[in-house]
Amino acid sequence: MITIRPLCPDDAERFKSLRVLAAETAPASIWPTPDEELARPIEHMQARIETTPVQTVFGAFDGEVLAGITGVRREPLLKVSHKATIWGVFVNPAYRGRGIAQALLTAASNHASESWHVVQLMLCVNAENVAAKNLYLSQGFRTFGVEPRAMRVGDRFYDEEHMCKPLR
Repeated sequence: MITIRPLCPDDAERFKSLRVLAAETAPASIWPTPDEELARPIEHMQARIETTPVQTVFGAFDGEVLAGITGVRREPLLKVSHKATIWGVFVNPAYRGRGIAQALLTAASNHASESWHVVQLMLCVNAENVAAKNLYLSQGFRTFGVEPRAMRVGDRFYDEEHMCKPLR
C-alpha cells in the first residue's frame, strides 16, 4: 500500500537518492545532473524538504521505500501569493503505472488550496515528455506558453511548456 505524506528532514537521504535516480533516468526532465545532486550535502537536502509556510515536499512511500516525490511552493509576496508552483515530480520507474504521480499531484494541489488558499497552480514540463504532459492535462493543467531552449543536456536543447491549473 502506497501512502502519501509530507517529507521531513529525516527523509533527506531517501530524497537525495531518489533525486539522483531521477537525474540518471530522466536527464531531460530534471535540471541538476547526477553529479550535482550527489554533491549536495545532506544538510542542504534536509533544508530543501523541510515544510515551511511557503513549501511542502510530498513523498509516496511503499513501507519505508520512497517511491515518488513532488514539491509545491509559493511566493510569500502578497501580490503573487495566490499561486503556487509544482516542482520535482518523479516516480521511481519500478513503481510507475500505479497512480502514484496522480496521488502526489492531488496531495500537493489539496495542500496548496486548503492550507495556503492558492487559486492557481503552475508547473513546467519538457515539451517532448508526452507522458508527463498527458498526466498534467488529465489533472486539469493547460499549456499557456513555451520557453524555447529552456534546458540543455549535452549538445541538445529542450523546450519547456509552462502550464497552469485554476483551483477555484
